[in-house]
Amino acid sequence: MALHSVLDDYYRCTVSRRIVLKALGLATVGAPLSAFGQGRCLRATGTPGCSAAPVPPVFAPTGWKTVAIDHLTFDVADYRKEAAFYVALMGWKVRSDDGGQAVLDIADWGSVIFRQAPLKEFEVAAARGSRERAPVLAAVKSFCFAIEPWSTKGVEAELRRRGLTPLPENGRQSFESFHVKDPDGFDLQISNGQGLARDRQAHPAQAKLSEALPFEPTGWKPVWLDHISFQVANYKASASFYCNLLGWTPTYDEGSQNQCEIADAGDIIIRGGNPFSPDFAKGGRNGALVDHMSFGIQPWDTDAVRTALEKRGLRARVDTAASGDDIHFAPFKSYHTTTPNGYDLQISDVTRKTREVLPNAVRPKASD
Repeated sequence: MALHSVLDDYYRCTVSRRIVLKALGLATVGAPLSAFGQGRCLRATGTPGCSAAPVPPVFAPTGWKTVAIDHLTFDVADYRKEAAFYVALMGWKVRSDDGGQAVLDIADWGSVIFRQAPLKEFEVAAARGSRERAPVLAAVKSFCFAIEPWSTKGVEAELRRRGLTPLPENGRQSFESFHVKDPDGFDLQISNGQGLARDRQAHPAQAKLSEALPFEPTGWKPVWLDHISFQVANYKASASFYCNLLGWTPTYDEGSQNQCEIADAGDIIIRGGNPFSPDFAKGGRNGALVDHMSFGIQPWDTDAVRTALEKRGLRARVDTAASGDDIHFAPFKSYHTTTPNGYDLQISDVTRKTREVLPNAVRPKASD
């Protein structure tokens, strides 16, 4: 059976995940749903520009395991408005606001730092704005993950052994970390888990913002990092880099992306150029970009979530990961909206328990 026919049947839920994986020539493993519904190579896997063949590892595995998201760092043109938006919409809690940046906790499993940045940093994005589309005045600048096992000298030695240049950054009490650059020059910070990851467990966030909330809080609870959408020049090299360095698990190489599991911390979709493509070196991406993030929330009610967004003057763009799916019956349910600084925020029904759930039964029709 042709691959495109199998995929069509899969989206109609008339065949199982096992049959799809067999058609793709893959072992029956728990590949995330989004890997099947997204990516420019979905219906062209195996063609010269969409080869799913592996590349040699960029270096040997370290044996480390990612155990927590310490923090993600944003530069934004107006950090106060951005922070207040996430507090009201997503239920994030304020840990600190010093007038130059705000630190927000995402429940007890992650933190985000919103830093005030000069508008000139976003001049290119601002120039691309229009009356229909707001300029993007926010950018993710770095990741910080906690790993185990930790030995300061040992971690530094392993980084240098892999050709990286670790720059130490240590903080109060016993926090230790190193910054390195990934294949695209993106800032990756690796820590011992004694920073915000520890603070979230020891001291609930109870600070206040200097900015009033933009609307009534939704009451939603953030329960999962559904995915980080990470655009890079060579997605195969970047996936190899992060998986071998931080112990992440690759799932399904679609030909233009690979969704990796950040252990029990969340997922990331690494997207970009395919080194086997004849056009790989022609006008490829320069540098890395986190173009959006998706967070799972509870409670989830498809219509109620949309109503809550629109009631607050926000657009609710449907994303089911499969074109044409009715969101009420799609296996994956989400909406995209836009933050005050123009960033693309995705809100989904995915939880830790459903991160790898794929449909194996016939979906009911809308008329049922």
